[in-house]
Amino acid sequence: MSQLTINGQSYFADAPPDTPLLWVIREDLRLTGTKYGCGLGLCGSCTVHINGEAQRSCAIALGDVPEGALITTIEGLHPANTHAVQQAWVEHQVPQCGYCQSGQIMQAAAFLARHPSPSDDDIVSAMNGNLCRCATYSRIVGAVKRAAELMKEGAKNG
Repeated sequence: MSQLTINGQSYFADAPPDTPLLWVIREDLRLTGTKYGCGLGLCGSCTVHINGEAQRSCAIALGDVPEGALITTIEGLHPANTHAVQQAWVEHQVPQCGYCQSGQIMQAAAFLARHPSPSDDDIVSAMNGNLCRCATYSRIVGAVKRAAELMKEGAKNG
């Protein structure tokens, strides 16, 4: 049995070590904000943070999660769902179908935590591995830029 810390809570997962982390999160722990997309780690719908790094949960086996790792899903990004990226996503009306958006948001949040003043090219490069069937890419870039501004404003006021 594996012990996981997800969104600040401790969970025990009774699954084989080769089980993709995505299935443990969604099926065993019922945290369904993380989505299944391609199953190969190529589309980004299943993106979570492991120790602050954006990772594809469909491509990581439960047994490969580092002991003591802190895992964050979309449900745990911000307790009131008011992370700067979430706010910018709403402001820019990014989602159409919405399926990929939790992965997009998680990718953007991890990126901005390390690159608080990105250029458009930086954003495109960082978000390149997250696919959107609705092709809202220009809104995604605008939202990431806005989130960076909101984070700077928060740091000044905080």
